[in-house]
Amino acid sequence: MTIRLRPHHLLCLLTYVGKGYSPAFTANYDVIAERVARGEDILIVSGPDDICAPLLNDADPHCVCESVTERDRLAVRDVSALLAVPVGDGQKMVLDAAFLWRIREAFSAGKVRNACVGCQWYDLCSSIATDGYRGAVLKDY
Repeated sequence: MTIRLRPHHLLCLLTYVGKGYSPAFTANYDVIAERVARGEDILIVSGPDDICAPLLNDADPHCVCESVTERDRLAVRDVSALLAVPVGDGQKMVLDAAFLWRIREAFSAGKVRNACVGCQWYDLCSSIATDGYRGAVLKDY
């Protein structure tokens, strides 16, 4: 089975440590992170994805806001530049150890963090990156 991910969630997965918006969101994210860790294919999608799923029934889900769409646009730009290949809607990829190492190096250096500016999780993600991603669910080994 393939995991559907919006572009900025490629960055969020780097520092995911089991914290989230709600218990249902976190439980779902745990399952997705485990699937990614097992090497399951990722399909880049435009708009809400498998991580967003538990939030979509909220009265006003932030997953459909323009600010989140802008995060996706910035993530596409930065990750595409890093990888020197277009990363966008419909692309399949695997987040293997080499990918994780490369993107985490860029994340720590601030090269792929434009999508993160203004995010409520920015400080947490920064501290995880500064700590060498210790505690992150996805391991780059």
